[in-house]
Order: sequence, then structure tokens, then C-alpha cells
Amino acid sequence: MSIPFNDLSRAALESAEDLKAIVERVILSGRYVLDSEVAAFEKAFASFVGVPYAVGVNSGTDAIFLGLRALDIKSGDEVVTVANTATATIAAIRMTGATPVFTDIDTSYTMDPNDLERRITPKTKAILPVHLYGFPADMHRISSIAKKRGLPILEDAAQAHGATIGERTVGRWGDIAAYSFYPTKNLGALGDAGAIATNNEHLAERMRRLRAYGEKARYESVEEGVNSRLDELQAAILTYSLSRLPVRNARRRQIAEQYLMSIDNPAVTLPKQTEGERKGVWHLFVVEVDYREHFIEHMTQEKIGTAIHYPMPAYRQKAYSFLNVNPADYPVTERTAPRIVSIPLFPELKDEEVDAIIAAVNSYVR
Repeated sequence: MSIPFNDLSRAALESAEDLKAIVERVILSGRYVLDSEVAAFEKAFASFVGVPYAVGVNSGTDAIFLGLRALDIKSGDEVVTVANTATATIAAIRMTGATPVFTDIDTSYTMDPNDLERRITPKTKAILPVHLYGFPADMHRISSIAKKRGLPILEDAAQAHGATIGERTVGRWGDIAAYSFYPTKNLGALGDAGAIATNNEHLAERMRRLRAYGEKARYESVEEGVNSRLDELQAAILTYSLSRLPVRNARRRQIAEQYLMSIDNPAVTLPKQTEGERKGVWHLFVVEVDYREHFIEHMTQEKIGTAIHYPMPAYRQKAYSFLNVNPADYPVTERTAPRIVSIPLFPELKDEEVDAIIAAVNSYVR
């Protein structure tokens, strides 16, 4: 039995007839960009997050970028975030001309509030926590620091659709939240897509302008904007997929719980997710091992796919060497980066496949 790290075709096969009907409906409508399907999805997604406003855009990267633009982030400003995230987070900050400033992470792989305050300078204009792997950052403490310093928060919730802190969903803690609907996400489109969520009507209106050339009315640009429009087909597919998300997230949690209960190999460190209010949605299941390549080789021999999210912190990548970051200043990020590896976790995994993955992990010898 060969088990892939992920298999999007399984979900597509389960929903094939519904997806065909959606595609046909949109094609025959003759309306393909920013029309009724986008409006319907924005309304449904805003309700899902628990905010009044959602703005559809063409990617999660643009969701962060346009959110920062709406907060007036510009060249010379600093945005505090983490370095263990996907490059998209850092790229979006740089698209505004601002400089990313990194905090270390805690054992949940999210922003360490204890390290946050010392990274804030007079140039800091926003805090950008990342709810990595589907697990919420400590927004109680991060929000408290932001409020004390008078700084806005933009949540990178690209991997955390439906994650909660107490009764409050991720995306309701900051001024703006950015989401990705890349196909592999818990809520995925059939291509690139993204959205921004907010409680602030002014910010929502501005982001709607910014996604369409800064236009207040057709062909009337009141500020410089970009082309970042969500198309009707992706919006229609996302509305459909959103209705199925709670069940799919529940299956992710079920698989994760089985891993946590049944993997007992002392050579493999399981995710340390804080008990209590923070409840993740297991976009990824990330373990740590001392000899990663050896572990990956073992899993490959067992015919089980793996991946690394992410191979190196942003400050170690050539593109961002100009930041002149001292890696020693980020001990937890540095310690975890060479040890992390993701094992398969997607809703269509069969029970026997989950059992096989557990057996493979438990049979690993370092």
C-alpha cells in the first residue's frame, strides 16, 4: 500500500458531480469576475469567521499585501512576524516596501509573546502573527501587547480556517485577517484564491477598492490599487466547499487525535499544542526527529509520503539575506527548523492508511 502525503483527487472524485454542476452554472451565467458568486461567498465566509465583512482576492499572498496596504503600511515601516512561516508571508510584507522583523516562536510553532515586545521599535507599524499548521497563535497575549503599543494586528490565517480560541474563531482577533484558499488548504479552491476578513467597514471598503485598481466607481481610481479580483468560478466552488468544511475539519481532528494517542516512538516528538482554549484544525501534522533525512528515507521505504514545512527560516533564505539577521537570536526557530517533518493528514485518508502511517512512524529507529 502506497500512501501519498496528500491526494486532492480523492476529494474531487467524491464531489465530481456537484463540481461539474457548479462549473456549468457559472459558465452559462456569462459572468466571470466579481459578480453574484463572489458576493455570495463573501457573505458566507464572513458569517463563518464571525465578522461583518469579507473581501475576495486572487491569493492569500495578496490578502496579506492588501490588508497591509489598507493599514497604510509603506516603505520604511516595520512589520513584526515570524520567520518559520511560508515565504508568502514575508513576500507580502516586502510588496508594501516594509521590512519584516522576526520574533522567535514557542513550542506551538507560533509567535512567542514573550519575545514580541522587545522586537517592537518606533518604526513598527503592525504585528502579523501566523496561525501556523492550523494552530492559533496566543492572541490573548499578542492582542494585549498590540493594544498597549497602539499597533494594528493582521492575522495570517491562511492555514487556520475554523480554528478557535475559546468561542472565538481565528480571524476575529485582529484588525484584519488574511486567508488563502490554495488547493491544499483546509478550505481550498481549484486554483489560487484568497480573502480578507474584518470587523471594520472602512477597511473593508478600502480593500475592495485596492483589489480593483483603487476604483471608487468603474474607471474612477481614487488611489493606486492592483488587479487582485476573485473570479466567479472559484467563489462558487468555495461556497460549496465551505458548507463541507466543518465535517472535513472534524475528520482532520479525528486523525490527529489517533496519531497523538497511538504514536509512541521516543525518537519522534509529537506536536506540542497548548491545552486549553486554543483549538487547531490540523492543516498539517508536524513531528520532530533528530535525523530528518533518515526518517524520510524510512517513511519512503514504507511507501508513505512526507513533506517539510518549511525547510529553512525566511532569514536564512538568499532572497532575504539583506535583512542581516543573526540566527542565534532565534533559538527555538533554529532548533526546530532542521528537525520538523510533516506526515500525511488529509480528510480522505482511510482508517487502514492511518493505521499504516502510525505503524511506520512507530517502527522508525534513529
